[in-house]
Amino acid sequence: MEPISILLLILGYFGLLILISSLISKKDEGNDAFFKANKNSPWYLVAFGMIGASLSGVTFISVPGKVEASQFVYFQLVLGYIVGYFVIGTVLLPLYYRLNLTSIYTYLGDRFGKNAYKTGAWFFILSRTVGSNLRLMLVADVLQTIVFDKLNVPYWVTVTVTILLIWVYTNKSGIKTIIWTDTLQTLFMLIAVVFCIVTVSQDLGLNISTLSGFIADSDFSKTFFFEDISSPNYFWKQFLSGAFIAIVMTGLDQDMMQKNLTCRSLKDAQKNMFWFTIVLTFVNFLFLVMGLLFTEYALKYNIDAHKDQLFPILANEYLGIGVAFFFVLGLIAAAYSSADSALTSLTTSFSIDILEIEKKYDTIKQVVIRKQIHKMFVLVSVLVILGFKYFVEDASIIDKVLKFAGFTYGPLLGLYSFGLFTKWNVKDKWVPLVAIFAVITSIILNLNSEAWFGFAFGFEILIVNGLLTFVGLMLIRKR
Repeated sequence: MEPISILLLILGYFGLLILISSLISKKDEGNDAFFKANKNSPWYLVAFGMIGASLSGVTFISVPGKVEASQFVYFQLVLGYIVGYFVIGTVLLPLYYRLNLTSIYTYLGDRFGKNAYKTGAWFFILSRTVGSNLRLMLVADVLQTIVFDKLNVPYWVTVTVTILLIWVYTNKSGIKTIIWTDTLQTLFMLIAVVFCIVTVSQDLGLNISTLSGFIADSDFSKTFFFEDISSPNYFWKQFLSGAFIAIVMTGLDQDMMQKNLTCRSLKDAQKNMFWFTIVLTFVNFLFLVMGLLFTEYALKYNIDAHKDQLFPILANEYLGIGVAFFFVLGLIAAAYSSADSALTSLTTSFSIDILEIEKKYDTIKQVVIRKQIHKMFVLVSVLVILGFKYFVEDASIIDKVLKFAGFTYGPLLGLYSFGLFTKWNVKDKWVPLVAIFAVITSIILNLNSEAWFGFAFGFEILIVNGLLTFVGLMLIRKR
């Protein structure tokens, strides 16, 4: 696929999103629309759109690329998600709706005090700022390689223009717009995945009746790993980690919960979570199937394409113009549906939690400040991406920073668990230190546990992080 064709696709894609934004927002630029979509979102749109927001561009590339090395081990994690989403629907959503929250971290202020409240908000802001932008950077690298380098467009121009375009269609009505644009982007992503599966299946001589047997017989389709308890792939490690990852990175994440809180009622929000769980599980399985078929295709034709390069190389060099088209479409859909909601949720959290604009200013002033904060996070996003691109060239370091961004969710797990399952109060001024200590200790354990104990932590280090926070809160409880 020619670079100019891909560029036109990207421009047309953004043009469609901007058109949708202008039709939806019209004159509705108030904070009620930006933060809560006027509490009027259809639950089925929220459920479908959340799929795209949950699957970043990195997921779009990396999950298929992992099948060669780790088979279907990722699906163990996905099965754990089901338990986590059940907890969100039955415990957290009723809490958020009962308190009528705009930012979910307001709960921490009501339960513990101002320092706990600010700690939760800042940990979210830090994690989302780093994590979301590094994921967007990895996608921008792919697009730079296949499109913009060939058109002699500098990397900093690519990144800056991309984020500005996201700002254009989220600026007026924020989450109200995103509910609709994410639905469209999820649809594009799923069409891309299904098209790629059908195409590569045909190239391998498979049809609907033989596909399931081919997958079952493949060496790459092993799903359950019970053999080695010390391995990061061990089933119960993956399953429990999946449950807690879902609770923390969806249920305790302003980005994901902000969409749920736009539903008309708690009942609608719970229906949204139920159907979101079913569809997301199926979509993740499709990604693994696609990865298996791509891996088998590469082996059959002796193509040197592995890990994160598997999908891009096959799509752009071997599987024809149709797959190349849908690869780009699916990639930008997955990347930007995650990036736009992150930009909106960061604006929301900083405005509500850090600046407390709803308490301090009148309605008109609140809108002015919110728009300034939105622009600020556009600038922050550009600086984070360019900073890592130009000053941290080592990809392994970037991968570690991306992983460590997830550590900041551990204190949120500990804080909410302590608040929900105990009746103790804490010495609020010590909460930030407890949270920071838990994160640093978890990072040290993650780096050294195999050498010290012969045990390699996987995603379950998140549970340890939350437990350390919980114990720390017990130590500073008021007697």
